[in-house]
Amino acid sequence: MQRAEQIRAALDRTLPADFPLAADILERALPQDAGERGLAGWALLPVNQFVALHGLGHFDRSLALLKRLTPHFTAEFGIRRFIATDQDRALAEIATWVTDENHHVRRLASEGTRPRLPWAMRLPALICDPLPILPILTALVDDPEDYVRRSVANSLNDIAKDHPDVVTDFVAAHLPAASAERRQLLRHASRTLLKQGNAAALGNFGFGGTAGVEANLILAAAEIDYGGTLAMAVTLVNRSDAPRNLMIDYAIHHQKANGTLVPKVFKWKQLELPAGASLAIARDHAIRPITTRRYYPGAHRVDILVNGTVAATADFLLRMDGGPSDFAPAKTSA
Repeated sequence: MQRAEQIRAALDRTLPADFPLAADILERALPQDAGERGLAGWALLPVNQFVALHGLGHFDRSLALLKRLTPHFTAEFGIRRFIATDQDRALAEIATWVTDENHHVRRLASEGTRPRLPWAMRLPALICDPLPILPILTALVDDPEDYVRRSVANSLNDIAKDHPDVVTDFVAAHLPAASAERRQLLRHASRTLLKQGNAAALGNFGFGGTAGVEANLILAAAEIDYGGTLAMAVTLVNRSDAPRNLMIDYAIHHQKANGTLVPKVFKWKQLELPAGASLAIARDHAIRPITTRRYYPGAHRVDILVNGTVAATADFLLRMDGGPSDFAPAKTSA
């Protein structure tokens, strides 16, 4: 983004100060026909920034340019300043894009209006009240392109972080007679709520109460070397007189630099456990270097989540140097 800003600054010095004239030059620099050379890909990120910075006084021309640009590189970054400046005017135009023949334009309608789009400025008004973008998402919920449907799901997932009831109601309204593609979209849209154990989200997908269900967790080792594997074995028992639809996840409570434990939920499996039945499942979780997490030695914990509720837990020690320790783990619980 900083490199793009450098190039945007160069565009400021190079293009005419008259924005409509500059917009015409930028549009002519785009590929005009399939297979034709022109500005495309990441080279257009600075153009997004240029339009957002200089085009607010030319609202319609700017949105038209961003629509023209997006098939060659997403304009989701550029349109957000227009939404923030005049939300009603911007959304009125963007809403017309949901029927465009180009799937990149249709995706721009959903992706560019995401309240919490990564890398981009947030849209506080839509974070506070996402209802104005629901018609756009509804219009695209059965889009033929998975590329577009995933954007719809991501926007709904954004909304779920602030307004879970809005998303659970949306999902409940669109699940009946849903195609496999729509059901997948709605499930992806609910992923944060499902990890959080939101009762309404779980209920939407048939995961109800867990009365009578027990879980017993056994770890293969109480101490794990960094770079090794946490081996878990879980036995599930349904002591009720009815089958239970179960979503089994697990949470690793990673130790931070200040000694606190912060959980991260990982998906595992879904199953139906008949009345009176038991089932043994196992999982290996690698403790390996990744760019998004820094590991610290010491006490960690793993929880087994059944329909979002902690059903069993166990402690383990992470060793960073492979040396001995005097760690005494707490007894596993069910």
